Amino acid sequence: MDKNRILIVEDDLSLSAMLAMDLKRRGHVVETAKSGKEAAAKLSATEYDAVITDLKLGDMDGLEVLTLAKTSHPRTEVLVMTGHGSIDTAVAAMRAGAFDYLTKPVESEELGLVLNKALEHRNLVGEVERLREEVKDKYSFDGIVFSGPPMRKVLDLVQKVATTEATVLILGESGTGKELIARALHEKSSRRNGAFVAINCGALPEGLLESELFGHVRGAFTGADRNKRGLFEEANNGTLFLDEISETTPGLQVKLLRALQEGEIRRVGDNHPFKVSGRLLVATNKDLTRLVAEGKFREDLYYRLKVFPIELPALRERPEDILPLAEHFLRKAKKKLGGKAVKFSPEAADALRRYRWPGNVRELEHVVERVLIMSAGAAITAGDLPPEMQAAPAAGKRGSKATLEDAEKTHILQALDDCGGNQLEAAKRLGVARNTLWRKLKSYGIPAKKK
Repeated sequence: MDKNRILIVEDDLSLSAMLAMDLKRRGHVVETAKSGKEAAAKLSATEYDAVITDLKLGDMDGLEVLTLAKTSHPRTEVLVMTGHGSIDTAVAAMRAGAFDYLTKPVESEELGLVLNKALEHRNLVGEVERLREEVKDKYSFDGIVFSGPPMRKVLDLVQKVATTEATVLILGESGTGKELIARALHEKSSRRNGAFVAINCGALPEGLLESELFGHVRGAFTGADRNKRGLFEEANNGTLFLDEISETTPGLQVKLLRALQEGEIRRVGDNHPFKVSGRLLVATNKDLTRLVAEGKFREDLYYRLKVFPIELPALRERPEDILPLAEHFLRKAKKKLGGKAVKFSPEAADALRRYRWPGNVRELEHVVERVLIMSAGAAITAGDLPPEMQAAPAAGKRGSKATLEDAEKTHILQALDDCGGNQLEAAKRLGVARNTLWRKLKSYGIPAKKK
């Protein structure tokens, strides 16, 4: 395994030497710079995994070093060091893109923990980029972002069935990306040069939906003053995607069944059928087997549609994909809306992962757009997120059974109460670093003031 390359920017040479010795002992490759100018030269020549910089340097502000580091190599994680009186500046640095900050005097244990988290985040981002390129090379599916097994299994199924003429039934909750999968099937098929035509069957009343799908002839009904091609014709030699197929009426289901069985349609008001040659993909967020049992969906049509079912997982079932998706939507939203934010703070990322996402991927995209507009800094913080996400319980804490995290919280709050609310004293009693206690209290929603 390659060693991590770290740059320490500190004009206090004794502190710089101490930090370098500590990090070398941990197995890192360490370089030092005693000024902003020297740091700038090193950053222009070398990509570092992480930079640890003092906020107050003789010739340059630490924020300038931060900007140089992120501009030269966006994946480089930056930690800033600050004195007790400069916490506001440290927070500003995090908003400008720093991963985290350390309060002087820097404690060895905390340095190791915070640096490890920063490097883990860098590695995660790199792995997501690698997987994205792998998916792009293997599948050529634009817009599908994932890093875990659930969606990989889905794309493997897509890869297998895309080049066939089989009708595909795409199942999944609202917002899981059913149309995106339908488009992927089209793009990987032999019909990719034909049209991809999509319609939501639940968005139109029966009469209008029938006309949209099959077309009509002049005089078929009031207002039909000319012949109209339907979507089956528009998708000839291409792909027709019917979303929310469960919303169709029994009468329309009969006509859909005929189109599938005979490969022909009849325009509304016309007595002459004609052949069509488009591939049909359908999707629903309902349980079609239950609707068949209740007599609300034709059984013969159901079996014609479920030749090759693909079920999409809910976002809560693919938690490893939440942050990669959020970062993808952030980049996408910045192109459309502008805004300062370029990343999610660690606390915001944790909150996103904890939330259950009842609206799935669509809800995540909308939330990212909203917080980008609301955020004032370069990093989206937990405080920028909607209240329900800030209050989301940590993983494993749902239900009535007490967990280890519950016990830890109780222990910390009891120590804080015993110390009369003095967080510095509580940290000493608990035997943890001040910043560690500060982060814990912040995660509990308790104002965490440095004392």
